[in-house]
Amino acid sequence: MEQKLKVGVLGATGMVGQRFISLLDNHPWFKVVCLAASERSAGKRYEDAVGNRWKMTTPMPEAVKDLIVMNVNEVEQVSEQVDFVFSAVDMTKEEIRAIEDAYAKAETPVVSNNSAHRWTPDVPMVIPEINPEHFEVIPFQKKRLGTTRGFVAVKPNCSIQSYTPALHALKEFGPNVVVATTYQAISGAGKTFQDWPEMIDNIIPFIGGEEEKSEQEPLRIWGTLENGVIKKAESPIITTQCIRVPVQDGHTAAVFVSFDKKPSKEEIIERWVNFRGLPQELKLPSAPKQFIQYMEEDNRPQAQLDRDYENGMGVSLGRLREDLVYDYKFVGLSHNTVRGAAGGAILCAELLTAQGYIDRK
Repeated sequence: MEQKLKVGVLGATGMVGQRFISLLDNHPWFKVVCLAASERSAGKRYEDAVGNRWKMTTPMPEAVKDLIVMNVNEVEQVSEQVDFVFSAVDMTKEEIRAIEDAYAKAETPVVSNNSAHRWTPDVPMVIPEINPEHFEVIPFQKKRLGTTRGFVAVKPNCSIQSYTPALHALKEFGPNVVVATTYQAISGAGKTFQDWPEMIDNIIPFIGGEEEKSEQEPLRIWGTLENGVIKKAESPIITTQCIRVPVQDGHTAAVFVSFDKKPSKEEIIERWVNFRGLPQELKLPSAPKQFIQYMEEDNRPQAQLDRDYENGMGVSLGRLREDLVYDYKFVGLSHNTVRGAAGGAILCAELLTAQGYIDRK
């Protein structure tokens, strides 16, 4: 790309906003030129606005330290500076929907990490390797919004990334019942052990709204574009439990699955390790070369050892074996703030750029 696209990050001071900034440092296509946050951070240097709340393990990029944080609600002023924005704002769902629509109506594409628009019928919710065709709903959304280049696109919940790609790679065998228990890292709540010490030596067996997302969002990803909206799939039946565990990064899932046509173990592993999607074909900058790896060791995948597979953009699977009740069971792992949040959104933006939905103003 001859000239990098100018990018803004909405909600730049929070954990996912920080992850966006870290991953976008030295990105070959995108350059962060604008950071926006709440009114209390507006007007401050980014380094001062964040203070001692920088939660990444890598240092804050030098390129953003002196950027003056803008008020995220000053939509026109932010939009004037950028070609598109990433959204990681911390607001109510109603407020998020309103502000993301406002940016879209200001002709600024929004690629969002938030859940507020995931069930808006003409907003694509995409894992780029699985359902890139859902971006074809964008012209219908633009017609509703009255825009020429502005729209909203979203990525799905972080918890489903550890098992939905594994199931998608096996769609030819007709998975019909899925039982998944996710063991979710504290960074999924925007926390570290320093600011959430009560999570040390503890498990919390409830994460608000997470089970509904984990059961329903895969069905929307597997849905079809009909009459200008995405209609969710009817199967498989998915039931989940979502548990917060004392891990900093990396969501693990224990999955049980039955099929219409039961594959062999060898067929399953072959489909996993050879699965490729459009990001791999296009060689997008953030795309993992191998999306899914299968690990033969009995004690893998592990969060500490495997969450950074393919720079955090890959999925690690293991412990595949036949089950007494269902056909098979396995364990999945994905990095929740990279593939599951900021990195997944960046990959969406790369694909949207490659397909011409995002360009220079």
